[in-house]
Amino acid sequence: MSKLTEWAFRNRSAVVLLIIMALGLGAISYARLPMEFLPKMDQPSVAVTVLAPGYDAKSVEKQVTGPIEEAVQFTKGKSDMFSTTGDGYASIQIAFGSKANMKEAKAEIERSVANVQLPSGVMKPFVVQFDTSMIPISWVVVTFDQTMTDAEKEARIKEIETEIKKADGAGQVSVSGRVAPQITITPDPAKLSSKGLTVQAIMGLLQSRGVSASIGEQNIDGSAGNVNVVASINDLGTLRKLPLAEGVTLSDVATVEMAKKQESIGRMNGKDTIMLTVSKAADANAVTVGKSVQDIVDQLNANHKDIEASILISTSDMVVDSVNSMMQEVLMGALFATIVILVFMRNFRATLITIISIPLSLGITLYLLQISGVSLNIITLGGVAVAVGRLVDDSIVVIENIYRRLQKESFNFKLVIDATKEVSTAITSSTLVTVAVFLPMALLRGSLQALLLPFALTVGYSLLASLLVALTVVPILSAVLLRNTKAVEHKGSPRFAAFLGWNLKHKWVPLLIAVVLFVGSIGAYIGLPKGAIDSSSADMLNVTLEYPSDTTVEKVLDNGKKLEQYLIGNQSVDKEFMQYGNSSDNAKYGSVSSPTVVTFMVFVKEGADADKLMSDIKAQQSSLDNGDIQASASSLMSDSSGSSVFVDVVGDNLDDLSTAAASLMTEIKTVDNVLKVSSNQEQKKTVYTFDIDPLKARGQDVAMQLQALLNPMPIGTLNIDGHDSSVILQPTIKPETEQNLKELTVMTDNGPTPIAQVAKLVKSEEPSMYYHKDGKPYVRITAVADPKKLSVVGADIKKKADSLKVPDGVKLIVGGASVDQSGDFADLGVTALISILIVYLIMVLTFKTLRAPLAILFSLPLAAIGAVIGLIIGNVTPDFTAAFGGLMLVGIVVTNAIVLIDRVKQNEKTMSIREALIEAATTRMRPIVMTAVATICAMLPLIFGSHESGSIVSQSLAIVVIGGLTAATLLTLIIVPCIYELFFFLKSRKQRRNATQTAKQQAANVAVQN
Repeated sequence: MSKLTEWAFRNRSAVVLLIIMALGLGAISYARLPMEFLPKMDQPSVAVTVLAPGYDAKSVEKQVTGPIEEAVQFTKGKSDMFSTTGDGYASIQIAFGSKANMKEAKAEIERSVANVQLPSGVMKPFVVQFDTSMIPISWVVVTFDQTMTDAEKEARIKEIETEIKKADGAGQVSVSGRVAPQITITPDPAKLSSKGLTVQAIMGLLQSRGVSASIGEQNIDGSAGNVNVVASINDLGTLRKLPLAEGVTLSDVATVEMAKKQESIGRMNGKDTIMLTVSKAADANAVTVGKSVQDIVDQLNANHKDIEASILISTSDMVVDSVNSMMQEVLMGALFATIVILVFMRNFRATLITIISIPLSLGITLYLLQISGVSLNIITLGGVAVAVGRLVDDSIVVIENIYRRLQKESFNFKLVIDATKEVSTAITSSTLVTVAVFLPMALLRGSLQALLLPFALTVGYSLLASLLVALTVVPILSAVLLRNTKAVEHKGSPRFAAFLGWNLKHKWVPLLIAVVLFVGSIGAYIGLPKGAIDSSSADMLNVTLEYPSDTTVEKVLDNGKKLEQYLIGNQSVDKEFMQYGNSSDNAKYGSVSSPTVVTFMVFVKEGADADKLMSDIKAQQSSLDNGDIQASASSLMSDSSGSSVFVDVVGDNLDDLSTAAASLMTEIKTVDNVLKVSSNQEQKKTVYTFDIDPLKARGQDVAMQLQALLNPMPIGTLNIDGHDSSVILQPTIKPETEQNLKELTVMTDNGPTPIAQVAKLVKSEEPSMYYHKDGKPYVRITAVADPKKLSVVGADIKKKADSLKVPDGVKLIVGGASVDQSGDFADLGVTALISILIVYLIMVLTFKTLRAPLAILFSLPLAAIGAVIGLIIGNVTPDFTAAFGGLMLVGIVVTNAIVLIDRVKQNEKTMSIREALIEAATTRMRPIVMTAVATICAMLPLIFGSHESGSIVSQSLAIVVIGGLTAATLLTLIIVPCIYELFFFLKSRKQRRNATQTAKQQAANVAVQN
């Protein structure tokens, strides 16, 4: 690398031009880089969601879920298949291996599902393959003036939808919560009976009434012309006059009215709203789309006084906030580094030279990210924020060595080049090992790799750029700015030299202390509970209010509105959004839920205590008819399992599954820090089944009649006032007791017949939810754990499951957040081991020996001591981001030891090992401490700053890095020299004996001469 410095001096003009180009390209790249919330990630799964209004869970399981599972079970690359079935909906999740082609997998599933014959009234299935590009850019909510009619609202909604679709870079725009016009036909049973008619006559009323057909071309009046037939019903008056029988019209036996249909309900701060979900086009810039949508919303508010539109959530704002946060941290880091260098070197020019490496390195990094196809997102921005502390390290070592030489020698270009050469091997090796730590990111699995690889590339590019700057730009600027510098010679601390000498003579003392500290820190870490990913800075909460499956819709909504009023009046709540019901728009994104669940998005006011707010919300349970309330920090990055531990009870015999599940739930309830235990079999619903005698009636005919008698039934569509309106046949009977069901009358071949004569009514308790794994039923037990005690709870539940005796053929599979966390920790552990081996290989190639690099690696246990102490002092629960910080330490910590041992190797050419160690430690102590303090100070904003909840850049990561680097810096200057001399003990002892004998001989010679 020294030749690079010589080349730079020979081509100083070119280097100046390259500096300008690097800054310019960085600015251009920053403007052109696509801005995203998250990097592109394909989830290796496909979801099939189906809405089946009016169908109970068991019917959906048999008639919808089962056939779809059979159709997709042999999909190529499928690894697992899970399904959830509830009243009115089904959700099938098909998981694939990491090597599967997800586009082909989705296409194959779409073909398979399209061939499934589903019952009438069941909506066409939605097939969704998830990736991060599907995360919407903006959620726009609109409330209307109460004086507006439904027709005016619908017209305004269409206008708003059209305008938002014009947003620069906007992709799909979906609307939920809109009210659609609906025509209801309510039969009068008495009038039907008096006319001798049945409901079936009304069901076929619209058949063949509406038509638009082409008869063909005919020769009319000597010229060719087309003949068409059109029949349409465009008003309620015509519909009411339609004949059912001779002399009987629809209005004679039924009431025809215009009504409203609302698939799902959305309310913003107590007002009914519609929500528009805006996604971006494939290659669009998220920030550009977000700003364009905001401009359109502002314009809509200005132009229309009868609406109030606002952005509920904007991921583009999150990206902007991350950019601003990064810039703030970069500037703060640069400021801290400047102060540190100025304090140590007491020279403004030298400080200025070093600080120039930050904008140059960032410019080169941004350009490399652009040509690599990496977007600017919260992961890559986090990488820049983390790397800022290391950007000046190489430059500090170079400028410090040049400055130190200038204190002893007169200035010339050769001195600058030689001073740079002296440390070029050390800084090159230290930078490469730091970059090498991130290379194994490519070996991680699935979404973890997609998250961390852009981070690794960002850090790697930044550090390589800083190395290039340190070897070329810094020497040239030093030659210009330090030409006439007069500096007082800096000498190493004699006290530290004496202290290190004593430690080298009594190695067992520092080594024993280090071993005790290391063993103690490992024990402390093992004893610390491992938490879920840090959500301490969350400013949004997810709240769910859930009731038993037999609760009426009216009761669910009434209590939902009560909780809504509490949230509106809470001083810690900025705004809230309530949502209820399933809609086709949500189902397109794979989102379906139980009809007894109300969900809330709660936005926490800045500075409010989110944990206290969650506790206060849960405390409202008693005033809401004991509906179950769950509140958790929300993040677009967080895993869906949150802090829940699942145990799946799998087998062929459902009775055995239920028995095993009941026993395990009893055991789990005794585990500490388990907040709630539930099972998918706990909630049951009363099901009344008519067992038809096939000798007395046709089952299908009876089912169709009961469907029409007891449930709303669509029978067609009419175009009224330019809008398509569905025509719904309302139920004629609303049974309130079991006896009312037994008194129903149906048509058979023998005419009107009481249903009790052709069927037996069976009452049973059935689960309101059905779960399948690979097509077979299973029981899922869910334990909600204290997020800070997740690892402990997961381990305890695993022990309970392993020790439980279960019937033959039954298996217990523990999963959920704790298992995902363990897998992520294990992956990072393997990555760390591979990184250490790569680091060791690079150092062996650098020093051309096995023992010296091995001594350097002993700085890693020293870092572990500081990392654990930092977590304990900061009272931070170790989570995934803390573990990732530990991985980063592998590269950061060894750099100090490399700088030290590199000097030792240079000294050994003219000194003994012990003398070389003492001289190297005293000489390199200043740059080692400077780089460490600069890195630590630059990372301080990460501790006190605010980051997107769930991001890998968090307080715990910063605490681990700062604690580990602090301890490693202090101990490296003592322990690594002791280890190094221990590895070369025989050679060092021989040198000391020879030195002693030489000293004695010289003393004897002096005595003889005297």
